Amino acid sequence: MKLRFTVDRTLVAALFGAILAAGTGLALHGFKGGSGLVRTSYDWLTVARGDVRVTEAVVIHMDEESHERLGQPKNAYWDRTLHAQLLDRLKAADAKVVVFDIVFSDPITNHPGADDRFAQAIQANGRVILAADTRTIGTKAKKVTPPFDPLANAAAALGFDDVTPGPDLVVREHTTRDAFDVIPTLNWAAAEGVKAPVTQRQGQEFVHRWVNHYGRPGIVPSFSYFEALDPKRVPDVEFRGKAVFIGASLKTKFAGDRKDEYSSPFTYWLDRGRQDHAEGLFVSGVELQATMFLNLVRGDFISRWPHGTERLILAAFGLLSGYGMVRRRPWIAGIYAILGIGAVMWTAWAAFNRLVWFPWLIPVAQISVAFAWSVLFNSVQFYVQKRMMEHTLSLYLSPKLVRKVARNPKLLQPGAEKQTLTLLFTDIENFTTLSQGMDSDELASFMNGYFQNIVSNCIHSTDGTVVKYIGDGIFSFWNAPEAQTDHALRACDAALRLCELEQMTMNGKPVRTRVGIHTGVANVGNFGSRERVDYTALGESVNLASRLEGLNKFLDTQSLISAATQAIVGDSLVTRRVGLFTLKGFDKSVEAYEIVGRAASAENTKAWRAMFEQALRNYEEGDFELAIMGFRGVLEVKPGDGPTKFYLERIEDASREPLEGDWTGVTTLKEK
Repeated sequence: MKLRFTVDRTLVAALFGAILAAGTGLALHGFKGGSGLVRTSYDWLTVARGDVRVTEAVVIHMDEESHERLGQPKNAYWDRTLHAQLLDRLKAADAKVVVFDIVFSDPITNHPGADDRFAQAIQANGRVILAADTRTIGTKAKKVTPPFDPLANAAAALGFDDVTPGPDLVVREHTTRDAFDVIPTLNWAAAEGVKAPVTQRQGQEFVHRWVNHYGRPGIVPSFSYFEALDPKRVPDVEFRGKAVFIGASLKTKFAGDRKDEYSSPFTYWLDRGRQDHAEGLFVSGVELQATMFLNLVRGDFISRWPHGTERLILAAFGLLSGYGMVRRRPWIAGIYAILGIGAVMWTAWAAFNRLVWFPWLIPVAQISVAFAWSVLFNSVQFYVQKRMMEHTLSLYLSPKLVRKVARNPKLLQPGAEKQTLTLLFTDIENFTTLSQGMDSDELASFMNGYFQNIVSNCIHSTDGTVVKYIGDGIFSFWNAPEAQTDHALRACDAALRLCELEQMTMNGKPVRTRVGIHTGVANVGNFGSRERVDYTALGESVNLASRLEGLNKFLDTQSLISAATQAIVGDSLVTRRVGLFTLKGFDKSVEAYEIVGRAASAENTKAWRAMFEQALRNYEEGDFELAIMGFRGVLEVKPGDGPTKFYLERIEDASREPLEGDWTGVTTLKEK
């Protein structure tokens, strides 16, 4: 027993799309190539939210103007008595905590007593947090460079001031203390100093967090160092109850031991004028420390789901979007893609407002990949189906009609409808006799060439529809699947073209093709079962066209048309009436006409056609003597005329047998 399996191409494509979209998401999430999308997902959410007001912290910048106004060198340590004065000022203003983002690792020698004065001010303030540097040694140890001892001993706490910038120098993550750090981060130490709730929970210091940037660089209120020393310039209310962070500004060439600056998520969105002047373009390290401190105090730091959870979501989302889109038409898939991207953006925005973010641009990329695959697959499939349909249609329709039907496949929808058609049947005269003795391959080759000749040069050239091949005959019609106002004339033109073809021979004998044409109402459309359909026409009109083709055999004519067809064609072609016939299978008589030629030949055939018409009228009236005289006159002008010989034989037969009943002149045929 042989099993047959069929493959649903759409299902295979949908599964491939699902794997492609899911794989794209996992690759972008897990490999370096997708890190840009991940970072941009965070940045765009931050920028879209805009600025958030900051009131709990203040930054004091050791900027260039302060260098100049206070007479401090740009290539050496500042006079630390200035720091002492600032601490006294901040104590008087009741600042909540003071954080120096400067590592005082060495004493100074150019200002005797300044270090002692600074240490005393730190001690007196009681709320001062000093920065320390850390450096990794090996794989499991870190070396701490703290402030020198008098200052370190006087400080309320120490914290290392490292930040963790990305490859584009944007700080997006809190620097987290690990098991090898002997001191906390600077912002955590400051948060502990004000007893922020998060610092009171065990283990929170080691939790990974993302920075909640409150806005563009400079969003945290700031003052120049020289201004902060003067209560007249900056009143105490600006510092009261607030955390004060002190550090170098961006343009400072030297402010203690270090200077740091970083890009912001807002950097690439600032207006061009500000970028040209580097104003507000970069964020200072001290402002970042203040921002992370505020995140801890406010509890509004950003979280992110575990990578495993994100991968699971991306895989599921990719499978769903990749599978679903391929099974939709491209325009519907496009709507789904737009709605999907909108849903992803809304979800990302809603989550970000709840202090959770995820790399939402990766699902957007997955949707884009799924949509692109859907369009590609469906376009290719549509192209293949269209080409297959065109190839199939080309077996029945002219190239012109093939193109039209291909553009409007509804013309070939299942079902049928009543429609006026002009139907044509052909048959090779004496085919059985002509084909005797021919090899099957030779016969097949001849018939292929024969059909190609007639279909291409006669039927398709007049935009007819080839319905089927019946043995050595062809069944075709006009006015379907596309409407043709001159369908009757087209069919007759096809018959004339057939007569005008170069003579074909079979076994060395000439091949003559007989044609029958009728115009009438038929049911036309796709008939058949669920598994197989056939575009064809059914009805009495079809049978009549077939019988007219058979009538040629009795009249020795080549092309006969019905009175219905002749009434439409009129004088466009030259025809002659050949009589009334009751054909097999029909109760009513049918008036038949022979196609004589094109309108240009009317004058050349006028004489004998008039003679035949009169003789036929005499025959139908029962005046056989006049009819015989007339038909014989036709043979003198047109020797061997088939219809004339047919009626002369009919008259001879009638003369041997008495007429029964009333004479009607209708010829009854009991054979096809």
